[in-house]
Amino acid sequence: MAEIKYELVEHIGVLSESTRGWKKELNRISWNGNAPKYDIRE
Repeated sequence: MAEIKYELVEHIGVLSESTRGWKKELNRISWNGNAPKYDIRE
């Protein structure tokens, strides 16, 4: 299986935070050397 590489290009901010401490963040990430895309995840 091919290795997946990513680069965090820009941390834009935290969208929400749960009572358990998990944060939902918006970032721009470049996957496998491609153009950066917006990424929302916990």
